Amino acid sequence: MHPNAAHVKIPKYTIGMTLLEVLVALFIFALTGTAIMKAASDHLIGVGQIEDITFATWVANNRLTQLHIDTTWPVKNNQKGEQEMARRKWYWQQRVIKTSDSDMVQVEVSVGLDQQYKGTVTSVKTFIAKQTTK
Repeated sequence: MHPNAAHVKIPKYTIGMTLLEVLVALFIFALTGTAIMKAASDHLIGVGQIEDITFATWVANNRLTQLHIDTTWPVKNNQKGEQEMARRKWYWQQRVIKTSDSDMVQVEVSVGLDQQYKGTVTSVKTFIAKQTTK
């Protein structure tokens, strides 16, 4: 035993952290980091879905505008087509629904990215009236 060993005082409270405290802190940081990454990932997925809905709505509105400009009556039912927007090909189909007024129909345009029309991103409806000529 060292001759001065009896004179060394061990402080009651030591400065620093125990291994257990470090592990608990790391666990808390890991959980927090995981939660932040999950929230960021969900946000990015949501932004992509909003982008798809926006572009699909524009495609549907373009088709409905074409129908309003076209003077052909009655509006053809079950028309299908495609339009390129945002470097992607969008597929649309229109459905015509009769109304109580014989000079007006409801048109629903559904838009998706699937050529088989199995997945619809959005649908837009409007009413089109028969144009009268003077």
